[in-house]
Amino acid sequence: MITLYGIPNCDTVRRARAWLSEQGLAYRFHDFKKDGVPAPQLGAWMQALGWEKLVNRQGTTWRRLDPAEQARVADAASAARVLQAHPSLIRRPVVDWGTTITIGFDPAAWIALHPGPG
Repeated sequence: MITLYGIPNCDTVRRARAWLSEQGLAYRFHDFKKDGVPAPQLGAWMQALGWEKLVNRQGTTWRRLDPAEQARVADAASAARVLQAHPSLIRRPVVDWGTTITIGFDPAAWIALHPGPG
C-alpha cells in the first residue's frame, strides 16, 4: 500500500493525491497536522533521502522560525527535532511506495515507480 504523507491544504499534496486517484492507485493519506510526524518513518526518510532534502527552507514556516532555531538545524538529530515540532517544515509530499521513498510530486518519476493501477 502506498502511503502519502503531507498536509491536506498544501497545493502540491492536493495535486499528488489527485494524480494517484486518477491513476487508480490505492493509497493511504497520513496528515501531519492531525496524526503528527511518525518518528520511525522520519528516521527512515532521513536515511533514504538525507535530512537536508526533508527540510523545506523555502517555505513560510522556515521563515517564521527564530534565526537561532534555524541555525540549530545542522545535522540529522537537530533536523529531526525541528521537523517533529514543526511538521510544516517537511518538504511535501513524502511518499512511501513500499520499496522506495520519494519526496515531492514528479508524475514522470512516479509512473516509473508504479506504472499500473494497484
